[in-house]
Amino acid sequence: MDNDTSTNPASTGTAALTQESLDEFRRGFEADSPKKLLQNVVTQHDVNDVALSRSIVAESPHSFSIMLDDWSVTNQARSGRCWMFAGLNVCRTDTRNLLNVKDFEFSQNYLMFWDKLERANFVLEAIIETADRPSDDRTVSFLLRNPINDGGQWDMFTALVNKHGVVPKTSMPETESSGNSGRMNSSLNYQMRQGAQRIRAAYADESGIDEMRRIKTEVLKVAYDILCIHLGTPPTTVDWQWKDKDGVFTRAGKMTPLEFAEKYLPTPIDDYVSLVHDPRASSPIGATFTVDYLGNVVDAPPIKYLNIDIQVMKDIALKMLQDGKPVWMGCDTGKQMHRDLGLWDAELFDYASVYGADFSMDKAARLEYQQTSMTHAMMFTGVDVVDGVPRRWRVENSWDDKVGNKGFFLMNDSWFAEYMFEIAVPKEYLPLELLAALAREPVVLPAWDPMGSLAG
Repeated sequence: MDNDTSTNPASTGTAALTQESLDEFRRGFEADSPKKLLQNVVTQHDVNDVALSRSIVAESPHSFSIMLDDWSVTNQARSGRCWMFAGLNVCRTDTRNLLNVKDFEFSQNYLMFWDKLERANFVLEAIIETADRPSDDRTVSFLLRNPINDGGQWDMFTALVNKHGVVPKTSMPETESSGNSGRMNSSLNYQMRQGAQRIRAAYADESGIDEMRRIKTEVLKVAYDILCIHLGTPPTTVDWQWKDKDGVFTRAGKMTPLEFAEKYLPTPIDDYVSLVHDPRASSPIGATFTVDYLGNVVDAPPIKYLNIDIQVMKDIALKMLQDGKPVWMGCDTGKQMHRDLGLWDAELFDYASVYGADFSMDKAARLEYQQTSMTHAMMFTGVDVVDGVPRRWRVENSWDDKVGNKGFFLMNDSWFAEYMFEIAVPKEYLPLELLAALAREPVVLPAWDPMGSLAG
């Protein structure tokens, strides 16, 4: 490799960071008065306070021409269950109407219990399937990096509801660990990795699939016990009764969680499909794809995405809101966000002016180079439309009512284009060409692809 230096040490192609380069960096900074001023400010204040665009804040009132919500937000606390909260929030809209009540919540803790146990089984089956690979194989390493976490996807939500049903929050309320899952997950992950070691050792000893699955069952029993200790034992029946907004009392009696879901969860979640916007060249519009080892329930259908243009995503989300239906969605929530104001805008923070640097990667490049990914799921509950075009979107978050507008956030349309990735919608909202595209065999992306990040 050529290690020649040039007369400009900062632009040289040398491998080492030289003293000449450091001296030039220092001289350049000391000679830049605006940057020296910014140093004085940013060393005393959050850079976001300096970079925040006051004009965007002033032009973004929490006012919408279509607003579905007249309820309070939920609180996932210190857990990563956003996808589950958003899924249940979509469903509770119909349940509230069915019960004729002002407010209602399903038990997120109940689904959390079953998600973690099902996911333990899912990952251990993947460990069995990959037992012939070395432990430093990239897929095996991915499976072991964080086997039991809180993330998930829309299809994972429907798989849980279809297999285990739902219960009202009163039947399995939150616990300390459901809202603060770190220590519980740490213990579960220890057992998963220890179980993986035992399973892979059994494979190396040629003990056979029955022995590997026997070990798996032992690990799952320990996981079940840990979950019961942290989250409580999930109920097998619900004794359900309620009084509606008109004062009418109804006693429905005892039923299983599956019976409760069948009777009181009328949202047709099995008819929903996941639409994503992935602008990378490897993911053409109209293609379907899945992510290797993405899921939680072994016997559920595989997760499937349909890649669409971002304008189509906006059009479908708008139509659903116009029809009075909230929209489950996934995005990169931390980018260009002001938490206290409850505001997203693509240009909310002017980092380029603060640092005098270029911040211009497009969405495809940010995906490819790990600068963006789906990190949070929420629900659209409103939109402000001017001359038929959305200019801002209302979002129900699950971060309690202490942030934003009593827990609701405002997403300017510029942000939608840059940081929105997924919506879940009924098939009836798809044009014919997209319905046809759903039948295509999905491309399988690797387990670590950013389109699986919401579940990680």
